Amino acid sequence: MFLFTLFGDRRVLILIFINLLIKLLQLQFEGWLHVATMNIIHTRRRLYSRRRMLRFSRQRASPVIWTHPRTTHWWDVIVPTFNRRQFVKNFRVSPETFDYMCRRLGPTIGRRDTNYRLCIPVHKRVGMALWKLATNNEYRTISHLFGVGVSTVLNSVRDFCEAVIQVLLPLHLPVPDGDKFIEMAAFFKERWGVPQCVGAIDGSHIPIIAPEDYASDYFNRKGWHSIVLQGVVNGKGQFWDVCVGFPGSVHDARVLKQSELWKRLGDGQILNMQKQNIAGHEIGHFLIGDPAYPLQTWLMKPFSDTGRLTQEQQRFNYKISSARSVVETAFGRLKGRWRCLMKRNDCKLEMVKKMVLTCCVLHNMCEDNGDRCPEDIVDTLTHMQPPLTALPERGQQEGADVRAALMRHFNANE
Repeated sequence: MFLFTLFGDRRVLILIFINLLIKLLQLQFEGWLHVATMNIIHTRRRLYSRRRMLRFSRQRASPVIWTHPRTTHWWDVIVPTFNRRQFVKNFRVSPETFDYMCRRLGPTIGRRDTNYRLCIPVHKRVGMALWKLATNNEYRTISHLFGVGVSTVLNSVRDFCEAVIQVLLPLHLPVPDGDKFIEMAAFFKERWGVPQCVGAIDGSHIPIIAPEDYASDYFNRKGWHSIVLQGVVNGKGQFWDVCVGFPGSVHDARVLKQSELWKRLGDGQILNMQKQNIAGHEIGHFLIGDPAYPLQTWLMKPFSDTGRLTQEQQRFNYKISSARSVVETAFGRLKGRWRCLMKRNDCKLEMVKKMVLTCCVLHNMCEDNGDRCPEDIVDTLTHMQPPLTALPERGQQEGADVRAALMRHFNANE
């Protein structure tokens, strides 16, 4: 009986101990669970607070914090104070011509504002392009002057040249028709005394850096790399045909024969629509060039000076050379106004071609609007041209007959 009581009490004690142990473990587990829950809650609260702070700081951050700070003081403050003469001297065009270009080219070169920054205005893009063409400064220098990035200047010049070729070239450098040839011939006769002449042709070399491919082809006789600009001008010195891009080592006569002008005028149909009897010979419209060009019915050139020229031949050469000076003067004004054609251009070859064609269009536009190039710019111009070899006196017999008739005409009027 005593043993049963003893062992019975032990069982109770063990059960009580186990029950207490279970209670303690349960309480400890609940404490751990509570601590873990509270840690999760506090972590979520900290993350939520941090996200709110980040979102608030982003809303208050300035959108230009990543943009390199630049100054536009010169363009915004100095340029508006220019008078008319200062504006023409710096940008080579009058304020009226500048506004005209902005209106014409605005739909093509204009850009839209974005959520991050405002676009460059059209008049500023035009100003950067004109400054590059007029001074041939480096893109980096223009970038500092106008307060924009270098890539912005490059894109503005490229877009401007492409827009001028697309929009303004058909307006200011159109292909003449029959009526226009009659008008040009009348002006040449009145101004220079040469009947039936509709233009003077010549070539000019544009300095470039040596291209990566076929650099030796662009090395001219003067000793520097260039491309050839072939231009035909009317009696007013405005271009009505331009061919640009041939390497500097190519002779002017070869440039002419490979140009579109030779294909258009070579058959004589366009220039022979309005013939005139001169000294007993029916003569159509024609061009005049230097001795480097071949003699054609539609292309007159002076007699080669062999030291045995007759008085009649000398008088003919004088008349032709005097009239041909209009193209030399035109090239002088062209390069004097747009110095990118006079100094060595560091742009890519294809870009240089676009710039040359753009400058010819702008030249005509300035001449139409009376934006004369300042005399101090033209007078300092050095017309750098490699020496050319005159072609021998061979050509079409019809061309020789036309030249003989013109020689008789000039001597009969003396």
